[in-house]
Amino acid sequence: MITCVDCGQEAHRMVDKPEFGFCPGDWVAYRCSGCGDRWDMEVADDAIDSREGDH
Repeated sequence: MITCVDCGQEAHRMVDKPEFGFCPGDWVAYRCSGCGDRWDMEVADDAIDSREGDH
């Protein structure tokens, strides 16, 4: 989950977490639950370690 910078509501991942997790450089799509905006985020090296438990 991320926070939408436009409306402040929660944005949730649009795809399931892959069986072996995300890799740095992967693109992940999120959809805002408030305004419906789509956010495409690139997975960074440091995001793998800090968000490993995110689902």
